[in-house]
Amino acid sequence: MSGQTFLVSKDDWSLHRKGYIDQQRHMEKVKEAIKKNLADIVAEESIIMSEGKKMIKVPIKSLEEYHFRYNQGSQKYGGQGDGKTKPGDIIGSDGSKGPGKGHGAGAKPGVDYYEAEITIDELGELIFEDLGLPNLKEKRQQELTTESVQFKDIRKKGLMSNIDKRRTILESIKRTAIKGLKEENITPDDLRFKTWDEDIRYQSNAVVIAMMDTSGSMGSFEKYIARSFFFWMVRFLRTKYQNVNIVFLAHHTEAKEVTEKEFFTKGESGGTRCSSVYKLALEIINQRYHPDDYNLYPFHFSDGDNLPSDNDNCKELVLKLLDVCNIFGYGEIEGLYYNSSSLMTVYNKIVHPKFSSVLIKDKTGVYPALRSFFKVVI
Repeated sequence: MSGQTFLVSKDDWSLHRKGYIDQQRHMEKVKEAIKKNLADIVAEESIIMSEGKKMIKVPIKSLEEYHFRYNQGSQKYGGQGDGKTKPGDIIGSDGSKGPGKGHGAGAKPGVDYYEAEITIDELGELIFEDLGLPNLKEKRQQELTTESVQFKDIRKKGLMSNIDKRRTILESIKRTAIKGLKEENITPDDLRFKTWDEDIRYQSNAVVIAMMDTSGSMGSFEKYIARSFFFWMVRFLRTKYQNVNIVFLAHHTEAKEVTEKEFFTKGESGGTRCSSVYKLALEIINQRYHPDDYNLYPFHFSDGDNLPSDNDNCKELVLKLLDVCNIFGYGEIEGLYYNSSSLMTVYNKIVHPKFSSVLIKDKTGVYPALRSFFKVVI
């Protein structure tokens, strides 16, 4: 029997990866379900109030392996066809069902659901994957150095702390092999050292000015929607950009610069004069962020209930901001007491490529607002 080979067994190694394949398919399904419901998920109160520390849960249908599911009625089951069918053909139906032939209350078990957990950062990746600062231009650039270094070359001289042990030993083996020596000794000529460089990157400076109406007309709903937008805006900027400054401005009839914590917790009171916040934004730009040095992005959220006598001033100041900024974004929140003579009526007359506005009627409008303001035209 010599010279013959017998195959005792042959493993299908794809079966050993089945668990991993199922896990990947499961994660793809979870991400797909989340993407389809981003508009509802983004403004969830549990997320906005979590300060980025909580896991969120999303209801997902249970995933099963592909299999035939037979009719449990009294009909006989068919076998293979005659080969003449095509996609979309109806091969059979349950005769017991049809118009007016319902069975009333169902007795069959429902579809299993479970809650998939995802972190705020993972959700942010799905939200921010195709967003960016529009019209970003090269300004007077500032150096940004990374904390780590990159080893890019090998040399014969260097610091002992940077010695490359592997290449040093290989050089010693190579030398002794060429000379026919039996003992391997490391000589100074065998030493090899790594050389490193700092990874210096250049990025255009940018400043985002967050402006929020905190007047008495901003009720709990309006305030919540505005804070939801700015919550994701701040996470987006700090996730995707290293050199972006964020300035927080709050206003009623008067405007002032506030801290980030004050911006997200400040209560509402007083009347509304939106021109005050635009004047303050222009002052900050003139004093600290010259347009030659910075890309400027002011965003303002309000319920639009402004003093009628102030509307023309607002329009003029917005046009001044458009002269020095990359874009200007205005978001108006339509609450229970929607005012038809709102700021949006005035701003609809502004025709400018850098001006962008959105009207939000419920919490599902926060995600489209993010996409509207931070869409990048390629």
